[in-house]
Amino acid sequence: MLEVDSLEKTFNSGTANEVHALQGASFELAEGSFMVVIGGNGSGKSTLLNAVAGSFIVDSGRITLDGHDITRWPEHRRARLIGRVFQDPYSGTAPDMTIGENLALAARRGLRRGLGWALASRVREDMRERVRSLNMGLENRLDTPIGSLSGGQRQALTLLMATWLRPRLLLLDEHTAALDPRSAQQVVELTARIIEEQRLTVLMVTHSMQQAVNLGDRLVMVHRGRILHDFTGARKHRLKTSDLLGLFDEVRRMEQLDEATAMMLKGLYV
Repeated sequence: MLEVDSLEKTFNSGTANEVHALQGASFELAEGSFMVVIGGNGSGKSTLLNAVAGSFIVDSGRITLDGHDITRWPEHRRARLIGRVFQDPYSGTAPDMTIGENLALAARRGLRRGLGWALASRVREDMRERVRSLNMGLENRLDTPIGSLSGGQRQALTLLMATWLRPRLLLLDEHTAALDPRSAQQVVELTARIIEEQRLTVLMVTHSMQQAVNLGDRLVMVHRGRILHDFTGARKHRLKTSDLLGLFDEVRRMEQLDEATAMMLKGLYV
């Protein structure tokens, strides 16, 4: 369903700030699978998600989604197949537009823009019912500017917008990281329910070890732009937060060994 083959991406190539963000990253994600991606800061996990989303074009490698080679597709074209929820609750929506108008845009994704049809009474009732399913009391506030809502309310609506047309792939980019604990838990529960109801294929990046062990049927750990660990099936379901913390400790030890080796080699040639 989603095939990522040997992705390479270097930022600031040829400068002192050169970063090899992706180094041969490869994986396949079956339809209906929910893959969680973890890794330390600078590991390449967000770069991997952005590569799939089309935020930039990779240097080499191939990305295939639902039988389409999307490697060179611009981000707006991929949006016909991909829904995305960002870390920032204020991304992905138009703050000065109403809840109803934002939902209308989501319903018209990939089609000609225009809101007049979307304000018809029958369509508004459909919007009201979908918003009611969020259990946040927003179904009678469709004319409220979305920018006036709390972060949790806005993120819940962004999730609803991203899945309105049942995308072939849903990308969750640390989508609860900026929320308070209560709002984050509400959004996590809503996320799990929508994914199960729509049987979505999901790629999620998170810093939360609790979410990493509780959500999804697959977990990969990224380090230096490569997939270091890949847990599926029973191995994934047996994982505990302590296991993941152990993996991060392992990475830190690897980094320390690499630094020590580099210092030793430097000393040999001074």
